[in-house]
Amino acid sequence: MDTAFAKNRFSGAPRAADFTIDQAWDTYSAAEHDRWDRLFRRQREVTKGRACAAALEAMAALELSPSGIPHMGRLSDRLEKLTSWRIVPVAELVPDEIFFEHLANRRFPAGAFIRPEAEFDYLQEPDIFHDIFGHVPLLANPVFADFMQAYGKGGQRAMKLGQLHNLARLYWYTVEFGLIQETDGLRIYGAGILSSPQETVFALEDASPNRIGFDLKRLMRTKYIIDDFQQTYFVIDSFEALLEACYQDFGNVYAEVKGLPDVEAGEVVAGDCVVTRGSHAYFDAGGRSRKL
Repeated sequence: MDTAFAKNRFSGAPRAADFTIDQAWDTYSAAEHDRWDRLFRRQREVTKGRACAAALEAMAALELSPSGIPHMGRLSDRLEKLTSWRIVPVAELVPDEIFFEHLANRRFPAGAFIRPEAEFDYLQEPDIFHDIFGHVPLLANPVFADFMQAYGKGGQRAMKLGQLHNLARLYWYTVEFGLIQETDGLRIYGAGILSSPQETVFALEDASPNRIGFDLKRLMRTKYIIDDFQQTYFVIDSFEALLEACYQDFGNVYAEVKGLPDVEAGEVVAGDCVVTRGSHAYFDAGGRSRKL
């Protein structure tokens, strides 16, 4: 959201009042298209058997492939037929109020730039690969698409109530770093994991992190890590259950959590539904920078 962004070639592009820009798709270089293809092929292999079924099915339905950087307008036309969502290009992370306005109106703001070759394995800010490969597929799922719109509307209210930090934690632990329980075991749906080859494996297979059943109030109290793998991942049972939990007046939820202490990122507390209690071995050894 409203965070300093590394300079990229779109930074100076003319922008509309809603911070959208012209993707200028025909200006991407052959090297940039090739970079997308290599990122895509690598992550497609890593996510096999690890990404949730809805994400994998949506990639096929949306015709996402290693055939050059997607044209957001044409991709939006396919997505709109499925869930009425569109993808709008932006130059950088947009202010919170703009971000929520887009989501509330079923528009997802996606960064237009692609990471430079020197940052192929790690990039601090989300680029077009993170946004399109990580976020867009689940917008083709009707239930998750409704959740994202509800989140946008909830963000507008959270800003007025001064509870944005609590709502941001919901986004972080679901949209960015969420896990889902499927018939064959835990799978990934969070975009921050789906677009990271290292965290895709870590989130599911490493013994270090906690994996805890989704609880809205618990999650809203939980701090998170922004520069390394997560110490805790929250697990939902289904997108329907996630939507149901969040289709309520958060005013009462905010009132309940406001007087409670924050929970540290790696902490397990009384009442947690513990799927996996982490060993914390990775974190005790000092960890390392998370790879997008």
